[in-house]
Amino acid sequence: MTRPFDVSKFRKSITKAVPGMAVGFSDTVDWISTGNYALNFLISGDFQKGVPLGRVTCLAGESGSGKSYIASGNLVRHAQQQGILPIILDSENALDSDWLSALGVDISEDKLMRFGVSMVDEVAKFISEFMKGYKEQFADAPYEERQKILFVVDSLGMLLTPTDKDQFEKGDMKGDMGRKPKALTSLVRNSVNLIAGNPVGIVACNHTYASQDMFDPDDKISGGQGFIYASSIVVAMKKLKLKEDEAGNKITDIRGIRSACKVMKTRFSKPFESVQIKIPYDTGMDPYSGCLDLFEKAGVIVKEGNKLKYTTAKGEEIKEFRKGWSHENLQKVIDDFKENDAPLVNNDDVIPEEVIDENE
Repeated sequence: MTRPFDVSKFRKSITKAVPGMAVGFSDTVDWISTGNYALNFLISGDFQKGVPLGRVTCLAGESGSGKSYIASGNLVRHAQQQGILPIILDSENALDSDWLSALGVDISEDKLMRFGVSMVDEVAKFISEFMKGYKEQFADAPYEERQKILFVVDSLGMLLTPTDKDQFEKGDMKGDMGRKPKALTSLVRNSVNLIAGNPVGIVACNHTYASQDMFDPDDKISGGQGFIYASSIVVAMKKLKLKEDEAGNKITDIRGIRSACKVMKTRFSKPFESVQIKIPYDTGMDPYSGCLDLFEKAGVIVKEGNKLKYTTAKGEEIKEFRKGWSHENLQKVIDDFKENDAPLVNNDDVIPEEVIDENE
């Protein structure tokens, strides 16, 4: 007769031999909304869940594509509403208290911590020391009793290496010979291990650059492939022009930006899906922007003549022109959504080619 293996005894012995080793699974419990339902869904598979705690999320894009708006604005505001303490590590020195307040962020010292950083080493040291003290304080506390934390690093692209600093001081700017990508990869890898199993999330903004490969034309994220592999979620963002008035009519003036977001990596939903988010200068992000395209492409909302039709779970028929689809009607579709319904994502990019040509 086979003698059973004593799992509990082995678990105790291995955790004692290797201090700090995590045992079991650390499934995501806490999520923070990005402020846009469609982007939430493409990241997590849920319209209400955006960025998870316990993971590292990267928002990468060109200047003005909406990275800081989402990371330092929407995510920080929603984190505060959920009792999560945001800590912003600002390497660009571009965050203005009035701008954050206008986005609904509480800038009180007990609600938001902001630190200016300039070196990759400083960010690594900060997170390392913080998590060391955090684990000591909450070592015996169950997950739900620990203080929830959101780190926002804005941005990785502006961080310097010691080589950058030394060369600047000597006036000999030869470049860091590839040290920065390795440093960023190491930063993310270590951060993933430090926050694992804790209600602590990291959102990092990064820059992109134009691809020189005709067979792979997508913009490239700075920091190297190792950085992308180490991150749990990667969203690439591209800046387009918003030429619409409040009623959705096309105009010649630029009234804001359309942030074309492609979820390059996620373990919670299907990757390589895209959505366009509208961010008018006057009113801020439209949380429902992109939802209509998402529903139409999935066949949830169908075209009938010149209108788009949807039948709710209660049998109510909604039939409107594209511009006539209100937030109230879109919310009805979201409320009806169930995970086992027809999939809401496919391989088609929601960014029309003519839109991209218009903004070249």
